[in-house]
Amino acid sequence: MKENNEIFQTRYNKLKQLKELGFPLYPNNVKPSHTSAQVLSLYGDRTHESLEGLTDMVSIAGRVMIVRSFGKSAFIVIQDRGGRLQAYLQKGKIDEKEFAAFQLLDSGDIVWVEGTPFKTKTGELTLRATRFMILNKTLNDLPEKWHGLKDVEIRYRRRYVDLIVNEPVKQVFIKRAALIDSIRTFFKSLEFIEVETPMMHPIAGGAAAKPFKTYHNALNMPLYLRIAPELYLKRLVVGGMDRVFEINRNFRNEGVSTKHNPEFTMLEFYYAYADYEDLIKLTQDLFSFLIKQSGTDGTITFNGESISLVPPFKRLGFCEALSMHTGIKTEDIGNKEQLLQYADANKLKTDRNAGLADLQIELFDRVVEEKLIQPTFITDFPVDVSPLARRSDKQPDKVDRFELYIAGIEIANAFSELNDPIDQEQRFQKQIQTAEEGLKEMDEDYINALETGLPPTAGEGIGIDRLVMLFTGSPSIREVILFPLLKKQE
Repeated sequence: MKENNEIFQTRYNKLKQLKELGFPLYPNNVKPSHTSAQVLSLYGDRTHESLEGLTDMVSIAGRVMIVRSFGKSAFIVIQDRGGRLQAYLQKGKIDEKEFAAFQLLDSGDIVWVEGTPFKTKTGELTLRATRFMILNKTLNDLPEKWHGLKDVEIRYRRRYVDLIVNEPVKQVFIKRAALIDSIRTFFKSLEFIEVETPMMHPIAGGAAAKPFKTYHNALNMPLYLRIAPELYLKRLVVGGMDRVFEINRNFRNEGVSTKHNPEFTMLEFYYAYADYEDLIKLTQDLFSFLIKQSGTDGTITFNGESISLVPPFKRLGFCEALSMHTGIKTEDIGNKEQLLQYADANKLKTDRNAGLADLQIELFDRVVEEKLIQPTFITDFPVDVSPLARRSDKQPDKVDRFELYIAGIEIANAFSELNDPIDQEQRFQKQIQTAEEGLKEMDEDYINALETGLPPTAGEGIGIDRLVMLFTGSPSIREVILFPLLKKQE
C-alpha cells in the first residue's frame, strides 16, 4: 500500500466509501451491449430530431478519460476497444444511490453506463444515462490529461498506461497485428505450412550470435534459448515439408539499441526447389502485397527520409557497395592491409587479427549499412561469414546470398542453402575453432539430416519488429515491442 502517496490515499478512501454505499468493489457480472464504435455506427449519422423520443437502450463499458462535472449533472468520456463515447449523467435521472457512487468517480476509473443515444447542442452523440456502475475504482491516477505520458522510459516500463493515454501507440500495435496477419495470408497463398520449432536447443546454432544459457534440472543438461530456428526448419524440408514458415521469437545475448532487442520476432521460411534469386522476387512480391493490404502508396517517412517501399529494389554486390561507400578501389577490397589503413585513417577500431572476410563485414556494418536508405539488395557475400549458405558456382569464394537493407537497417537475410554435408561439416569445424568456450559442439544430427538429403532449397529470415518499424514510421524497435527489455530499476 502506498500510504504516503496523497493521490493513492484519496482514491483508496473513495474505494472504501463505495463499499459503504453497498456496491461490490470489483463486480464481474456486468456486460456491455455495444462498443462505442458500434453505437456511433448505429446512431452517429442520425439527426438530433430523429433521436428525440428514442427508446433504444444500449450500454457500454470502459475507462473514464474525462470528467466534466456541474454538480447535479456531468459529462464523462468513456474509452473502450472501439474508441470513445460521451455519456451524460443527471441527478434524478439515475438511481440516487448510483448518483452518489458517481460522485466518487475519477478519471481512469472503469465504468458501465446504460442509456439512450441523443445529440448535444454541438452535435456530439452522447448516451443519456439511466443506469451507472463503477466496475473498478482505480487507485493510480492517469498522466496529466493535456500532456499525456511523455517520458520514454516510463512509457516502456508502464506500457499499460502508455496504451491508455497515447492512442497512436495503440495504433502501432494494431498495425503490427494486421501486418503479421497479412504475412501469414501471403505465405499460405503460396502453399507454405506454418510450423513451430523448439525454443530451447541442446546446441547453440543457426546464426552467429551469443546465446542465452539455461539448464534443465530433470534431464541434467544445459540448454540454449534459440538464436534462430534455421537448422530445425531445414530438417523439416529434409522430411518432405517443402515449404515451411515460422513467425516466432529468437533470443540473442547482445546489446540493446534502437535496432536491437535481445528478444525479438522473426519470420523465417524455407522454399524447396528454389534459389536465392527466387527469394529476391518473392521478397519484392511480399512487399507489394503488404503495401496493398495496408492501403497506402508504399511511401514512408523514416528518420526524416522519404523512402519508397515499392519494388523493384536496387541491387549491389557486397564488394561493390563496400568500395562505393568507403572509396577503397574495388581491386583493393580483398587486400587486408588496405582495409586496415582505411580503418586507421577513419579512426575505426578493428580487430587486427580478424580474417579478411570478418574485417570486410565489420567495415560494411560500420560504414556502409547506414547509407543504404532506399531498399537495396546486397549480394555476393564472402564464404567465411556465411557458414550455412551455398557456394556460388561462378565465384567459389562467394555464396548465393543477399541481405535487404532499408533506411540503413538490415531487414532480411537470405541464401541458397548449403546442402552438401561434407562442405557443411568442414565449415562447422572451422566455425568451432573460433567459437567461445562452451559453444564448441557440432550439430551432428543436422549433418546426419543433410546426409539423408536436403533438396535444393532457399531460405530467408525477415525481422518482424524492424518491418513494423518501417510500416509505422517508428524510429526505435522499442516503439514496436509491447514490453521491450529494460535494465532493472534500482
